[in-house]
This record gives sequence, structure tokens and C-alpha cells, in this order.
Amino acid sequence: MAFVQFSRVSLAFGDRDILKNVSLNLASGSKAALAGANGSGKSTLMKVLAGSVNPDGGDRAIQKGTRVSYLPQSGIVHSGRTLMDEIELAFTRGIELSERLELLGDELAAIGSSSDDSRVARLVEEHHETQVALEESGWHRRRSLAETTLLGLGFVPSDFTRRVEEFSGGWQMRVALAKILLERPDILLLDEPTNYLDLEARDWLEEWLRDFTGGFLIVSHDRYFLDVTVNEVYELFGGDIKRYAGTYTQYEAVREAEVESLVKRYHEQQEEIAKAEALIERFRYKASKAAMVQERIKMLDKLERIEIPESLKKIHFRFPPAPHSGRLVLTATGLNRSYGDRRVIENLDLVVEKGEKLVVVGRNGAGKSTLLRALAGVDADYSGTISLGAGVVAGYFSQDNAELLTGSERIVDLLEGEAPTELVPKIRDMLGSFLFRGDDVYKQVSVLSGGEKSRLALLRLLFRPLNLLLLDEPTNHLDLHSKDVLLEALRSFEGTIVFVSHDRGFIEGLATRVLELTASSPGVPARVRNFPGDYRYYHERIERESAEAAAGDSLEPSGIGKKAPLAQSLSSSPASPSGPVPVSPTRPAALSYEEEKRYRSELRKLEKEESRLLEEIARADDDKKARESELATPAVYSDGKKSKAVQEEIDRLDRLSQDLTAEWERIVTLLEEKTRAR
Repeated sequence: MAFVQFSRVSLAFGDRDILKNVSLNLASGSKAALAGANGSGKSTLMKVLAGSVNPDGGDRAIQKGTRVSYLPQSGIVHSGRTLMDEIELAFTRGIELSERLELLGDELAAIGSSSDDSRVARLVEEHHETQVALEESGWHRRRSLAETTLLGLGFVPSDFTRRVEEFSGGWQMRVALAKILLERPDILLLDEPTNYLDLEARDWLEEWLRDFTGGFLIVSHDRYFLDVTVNEVYELFGGDIKRYAGTYTQYEAVREAEVESLVKRYHEQQEEIAKAEALIERFRYKASKAAMVQERIKMLDKLERIEIPESLKKIHFRFPPAPHSGRLVLTATGLNRSYGDRRVIENLDLVVEKGEKLVVVGRNGAGKSTLLRALAGVDADYSGTISLGAGVVAGYFSQDNAELLTGSERIVDLLEGEAPTELVPKIRDMLGSFLFRGDDVYKQVSVLSGGEKSRLALLRLLFRPLNLLLLDEPTNHLDLHSKDVLLEALRSFEGTIVFVSHDRGFIEGLATRVLELTASSPGVPARVRNFPGDYRYYHERIERESAEAAAGDSLEPSGIGKKAPLAQSLSSSPASPSGPVPVSPTRPAALSYEEEKRYRSELRKLEKEESRLLEEIARADDDKKARESELATPAVYSDGKKSKAVQEEIDRLDRLSQDLTAEWERIVTLLEEKTRAR
């Protein structure tokens, strides 16, 4: 079995320990995520695993012949070839294997009827192994594999002959990802592979990773993507690494219980420190108490202090109250927008009502950002009409707008001057949640990177009293903690939101309606469809359409099939009595109402049992640690009877934790089976 193993790896930058005795094992079949706060060293560890950065210490063991491929976050640029020629470089191993196969064939032919049977057997075996490896490399199917991969990642056939230098930075990274996947290595190291992918390309990559027989380690800020691809999580925290079994959501549940325990111990330690410091200050100059004071000072010097990283500190904030507006917030009629001869938006009618959270979806180039720019008034080069309702105050966010931020003002000063009075005390916490921590808050706006400007522009928008938010990719450049803070604030926002995002978890958590855009193609006009339900509802409808199309069901031009209405025209608002009744977004068509009700009841019971077991595991582990600390006190270890009783309790808690963990794993398996069966 192919594997890469690292033991006791350490690395420091100056006086800061990035990695401290980190041990990690990746093998064929590993499906792992690497988690940790921004700046914890995830990308550095990936580079160490890939061999591009040498650690200060530790051991690296790799099975002979194991091939490791690494995709960094950014920075890869291709030039000098067409896209297809560049992609074919991923098959260099096929060339090497073909040449080796030819050499082995020549050697076997040269031996002929030689009596050296052992050499013949060895060459025959190597010839067979090389032939198998060549087939597995996809060498003979390289053209079709390359086309399938490129189409899955969002390229179109006309791109195949384009020069790679013509593609933007995001598409350059897609080229790099395609090459990494086509290499079919034994171990894949992917650092933020979804950063430049739209929803459709992410779905394709999820399927690819599920079918991949090798091992992989992924860094990603997309919770949904991780949930459907990994079954174990390694967390990098304070230079140490710890493994958690299960999906990313299951890891977060266990980690939350651990963090609560950590915070509790932190506050207890702070109380002890405060008491010791008060005692030292009180008796510092009394000669009779000198020994006691020195003892307390030594104790504080030796104390291993518990620290709570900023990323673990939860913050909650609400938007300023949304100004009152009428029921109709935004109306677009007969909207058309073209770029040259290419029609991007065609005859779009749209009504957005107060309180809606509308997500605009579609492949790259379908016109999502174009539509938001038109609605925001940034792009006026369209035909048709767009009007805002009475009392509507709109705010628009995009990556392009963020780049316009300039000036020598410090971040914290800028926000303190703009924030409503009630939010001023929370500015530091909010800056921390948007990844401006420590001295970062004193940076001048003019020196900020593109990602920092984007986060600052979004935060400034949240301070303003608005009742319509137009958000184009608001989660870019945010980590999971920051996304959660933003999502909670947007959920509680009393106004209306129209947004674009490629983060499925974020969309599922926020959207109440889906607007799908499809770009025009030769002979086919651009199309707009409205789905009056959440994203899960939309996704189920699309999957059902695909299944019916595959089964031979012919769909009428309006999008209405033989069996049930599959899409509602934009000319009818969700409230229109003439519009079709939407299918429940939570009920599969194959199940009756009673079956669905029973299924959901069983699912809820399993989910509650899983949560209960996680809490009990965390409680047992905490009790065990408390007993272990008790065992280390002189009053216990010096008393044989007490020591034995405490040790027996430790053993009992250890057995309890193991039994609870086994039961938790059984429940998780049942949950996965029930979900798949659905």
C-alpha cells in the first residue's frame, strides 16, 4: 500500500514554533481534511508534506514508488502551449512507462531461450507490473480523460485550442488542478482547491474525489465540500496536530465540546493567576513573607499558560435596524444585457419582495455578476427597466468595488468613524472575526492586500443602515469562523438580500429562493428560471430533471414535463395564484407523506442520539482528566487507598469513553446508511 508518514516533524520561523513534533500518516484510501485557524500553519505543513519545504527536525518515510502531487493555493501560471497540450503534460508518467515497457520487451526478446530462468521470471513480472501501471495511468485514454476533466472543471470545447496564457489567474489554477487530477498520484495534497470553482465544478470535483482510490489531504473553507468528501480531520492547533474521526461537521461538534472545556480551564487559571499576583503584590515588601512570595513567583514562571486563540472566540453581532420599506423591494422588467454579439441576460423579469434572501446561481459566464451590477446601478449599459421600491436603501458589495479602497487612514480609525454608536464597542471583535487581529487593525488602508480590502469593504457595508443588500461572493477570503459570523448576521438581517456565492453551505444556510441563469449558446437563447424554495429544493428539482431526461422523458420548451411542473416562469411571482404549487423541498417524490414522516422521525432520533453520545464522550474525557490531575496531588498519591480508588475511577472512565465511542461510531454508520438509502 502506498503511504507517506511523518513523525515528530518540527519547524520554526524565528522564535515562533509553527510545527511541534507533528506526526501524520497518509495512505491509499485516506480521505482527510486539514483544519486550523488562519495562520496556524496549514499551508506550511502541506509544503512540508509535499517536500517543497524542509522541516527543522523529524522523520519522513515514504513507500517505494509512492507518487505525491501537491496543489498550492495560488501562484501557478502556464504559458507557451494550447490548453490541451498543457494538460497532456500530466501524462508524462505514461510516456515513461511506455518506454520502460518497450525496453523490457527488448530485453526479453534478447534473452530468447536463455537458461537463466530466474532473470526471465523477473523480467516477465516487471513487464506485467509496468503494463498494469500503464493502463491505470490512463495513457491509452488520455484524450477522453483530459476532455472529461476539463469539461467537469468548467472549460468548454472551444477553450481546448486556446493559449493557456490567455486564461485569468483563477482559470490558471483550474488548469493546474486538472493536471494534478490527471496525474492520478497515490497521494493528493490540495490546498484550497475550490477557491476558483463554481458550484457545478465543485460538484464534479466532489464526485471525482469520492471515486478516487488513492489518498488525499485537503485544506478548504467550504464546510459542505469537506462534509461530502472526507472521513477524518486533522486539526493543527498551537503547533500540535490531533486526529478526529468522522465528517467535518462531526469534528466541529466534538471540537466545540473541547473548546468549552478549554475556555472553562482558561478562566479558572486566570482566577488562580489573579489571586497569586494579588498575594505577591500585597506581601512583596514584607520580609517575613519573602519565602512565600518567591514561591508564588516561581509557580507563575513555571505555569504553562492556557491561551484562547482569536479564532475560537465566538462573537455575535446584528445589523443596524433596516429602514422601513414597501413590500415590493426591487422590480426588473424586460432586462437585456449583451457583450458585443453575446447576449448574457435576455428578457429577464424579476420581482423581489421584502425579507427575501434570493441567491442567483449558474455556471461561470451565465451573467450572475452582470445582473447584480445592473441591479446595483453600477452597470447602466442594459435595456429594460429596473426600479427600487418605496423607501429602499441599497448597498452593493463586490470584489471589484473592494479594490477601490484607498487612503492612509488606519482600519480601526476608519471603522470607528463610520460605525453606529451601538456597534463601536464591538469593532475590535468584529475586526477579529474578519481576520484583522492584533496589530493588523492599525494597518493603513493603502497597504492592504486584495483579500484584506475585500474583507474591510464587506465589514463597512454591514455597519450601514440598509434594507437591501446586493452581495457578489461575500465569503471569498473568509475562513469558516468568519463565514459563520457573517451567515448568522445575514440570517437575522431584517431587510432583503440578493446574492451570488459558490459556497454551497453558505447558500443552504441563507437562501429562501433561487434564480438560475443559463448563458446563451449558438442557436440557444439565454434562459432564466425561478425556483420558489431553498437551495436543497432547487438541487432536488435539478437532479429530478436530469434523471427524467436520462430516462427519456421529453420536456416541453417551457420547462414543464409530463409528470409534474419542473420550473416556474419568471413572469409569475412566487405569490401568483396562477403559478404551480412548489414541490416540498424536503420530501422526495418516491416517498409517501407517512413514509417521509416516519423517515424524518427516525433520522431525528439518530441525530439526537449522536449528539447525546458526543456530549457524554466529552464529559467522560473531562472527568478522566480531572481524576488524573487529582492522582498527581500529594494528598492522593501518598495515600495508597485513595490512590487506588482514583485509579479505578480513571480506568472506569476510560472504558466508558471507549464504549461510548463504539456506540457513537455505530450510530454514525446508521445515519450514513439511512441518508444513502433515501
